[in-house]
Amino acid sequence: MGRAPRNPTTASRLASAQPAGCPPPCRSRAWTRLGLGILAVCALVVTAHWPALSAEALSADDSQYLTENVLVQNPGWASARRFFVEVRDPSTVRGYYQPLTMISLMVDYALGGRLDHLRSFHRTSLVLHVLNTTLVVVLLYGLFGHAPIACLVGLLFGLHPITVEPISWIAERKTLLASFFALIVLVLHVRFAQRGGRWRYAAALVAYALAMLAKPTAVPLPACLLVLDFWPLRRLDKRAIVEKLPFLAIGALFAVVTVLSQESRGGIALPTERHPSTVLLTILHNTVFYLYNLVWPAKLSSHYPFPQPFDLSQAMVLAGVIGTCLLVPILLISLRWTRALLAGWVFFMLMISPTMGVIKFTYVIAADKYAYLPTVGLLLPLAAALRHFWPAATKLRDHATGPAAICAAVVVMAGLELRATRRQLDPWQTSENHYRHMLSVAPNAAVLHHGLGKVLLDKREYPEAVAELRHSLELDPHYQEARLTLAIALTRAGHRDEAIAEYQAILRANPKSAEAHNNLANALLELGLVDDAIAHFEEAVALDPGYATGCYNLANTLAQHGRLAQAIEQYRKALAIHPRFASAWANLGLALAGDGKPDEALAALVTATDLEPRNPQIRINLGIMLSEMKHYDEAASQFRRVLEIHPQDAQAREMLDRITTDPRTRAFGR
Repeated sequence: MGRAPRNPTTASRLASAQPAGCPPPCRSRAWTRLGLGILAVCALVVTAHWPALSAEALSADDSQYLTENVLVQNPGWASARRFFVEVRDPSTVRGYYQPLTMISLMVDYALGGRLDHLRSFHRTSLVLHVLNTTLVVVLLYGLFGHAPIACLVGLLFGLHPITVEPISWIAERKTLLASFFALIVLVLHVRFAQRGGRWRYAAALVAYALAMLAKPTAVPLPACLLVLDFWPLRRLDKRAIVEKLPFLAIGALFAVVTVLSQESRGGIALPTERHPSTVLLTILHNTVFYLYNLVWPAKLSSHYPFPQPFDLSQAMVLAGVIGTCLLVPILLISLRWTRALLAGWVFFMLMISPTMGVIKFTYVIAADKYAYLPTVGLLLPLAAALRHFWPAATKLRDHATGPAAICAAVVVMAGLELRATRRQLDPWQTSENHYRHMLSVAPNAAVLHHGLGKVLLDKREYPEAVAELRHSLELDPHYQEARLTLAIALTRAGHRDEAIAEYQAILRANPKSAEAHNNLANALLELGLVDDAIAHFEEAVALDPGYATGCYNLANTLAQHGRLAQAIEQYRKALAIHPRFASAWANLGLALAGDGKPDEALAALVTATDLEPRNPQIRINLGIMLSEMKHYDEAASQFRRVLEIHPQDAQAREMLDRITTDPRTRAFGR
């Protein structure tokens, strides 16, 4: 399908910085100016978002994407393969198929990212946002041929506070990555429309597939290409539609995969399962809600719950109905003068349509992250308007006055955005501040009180954690995940009887909760009810064969009560699920030693030490094992290493003294 533009007026209809007779040096200077402008824009974007690199907050889905994802935490081809082959039923992430996103997080983990060191993840996200900003500038330049305007409008995209969430939220890598490939598709499509070239068309197809592998909300992109063909490319005809058929085929395939995988793991509610008025009101509410937040980003949050009651008595719902009823006629009337406003709005609505609530897959009505890529549609009429007024401005007596005024206005807007972006980044510095900020916007959201309760639990602030979790259950008595966390908090606070009662309540409501069985077993162990605990551990593992923690806890209990062969089997199951589970390797080594298999035990302890080289107890156990195998020199080396890291470790000091003063090993100790 590679060909030159058919419509001879295409270039003339675009505001071009490259007129037909422009010699190569002119084009070269234009691209040089554009490059310098892009460098300046990128520098400002990095400066604005720099605090994101030190953000330590973990949000709602980060447990699936990082903290509890054994594949991300075990980088390698085996993990990458599972991300790709687990299509309908992803084992580590509830929801849709997104292998490219998971692999990108896995690579960050391999490069040093850890649960207590998130900088590596945020660095990659910031780089992706800078690249996306660059692509927005290139796209606008390709469409309107004006470097200053492309850079100014691109700067507004890069600095907008609505971009904070995708950068600071680990799980939202998918938004940035999918946007990166989607923007490449848009840039290639514009170049293909203007200059032809089959390689551009083929590359756009590949980029579209990659976008879908990162996040399937890129499905509507082919329709957005048709919007660009309508305006500003003005090439929408039968042949342009035929060009999009391969894109539509790819999109349809991924749409089916998305519905199947989301239904299998995450759960969805189709429009037919909800009242038509609810679906309609959601669309009308979101149409105005997103536009309002983009224009006036004063109270942005990562959690916007459905207004209750969800009807016209709610101000924002009523504003959505009235605003949309006014907006649509205005856009249609604007066609008398320009296609820009309607095209930009349709682009925005198409790109945000998968998350508009027609198919319900989340408990929020809207989210800043959903508007990240769709916002590009609203930038198109803005760039066109500036391009329209720029030449007219240069006809003033002082040719510099008009452009300077436009630049000044955009710079002021960019300054306001930068200030708002910095303010929006502050809550992301800690998880507690993040949840408290969201609660300031949505104080009655049960899920947020649960999240804050988990954060306080991790900080060992047990009374405060229990209070938050109880409040979460007051707001939503059927919120079983909050009840499970409450039971954990009660256990750690020493209220075991209350905790057991909560676990039993959870299992009455959901007998197939593997985590509840596992946690109840731990509580029963502390009461000395070993047989009951083992039964619940076994039930947890049977319910979820991929539950590494359950296998590990069962193995520990079996080992402590002399059932070493069964314990070894469970340790191996845990390690088959989570190969970098250092504690499982260490305890497997002890079990193998007790079972009379010293060589296998030594290999397991060496593996555990390699995985956690600064763990003193694992290294001490390795030293003891080496000593028992009469490798005294190597044993002494392990004890010395422990003392280098932990000089006050009494056990390591005692073992080292014993091995160096024994007459049989004195030579090794010198």
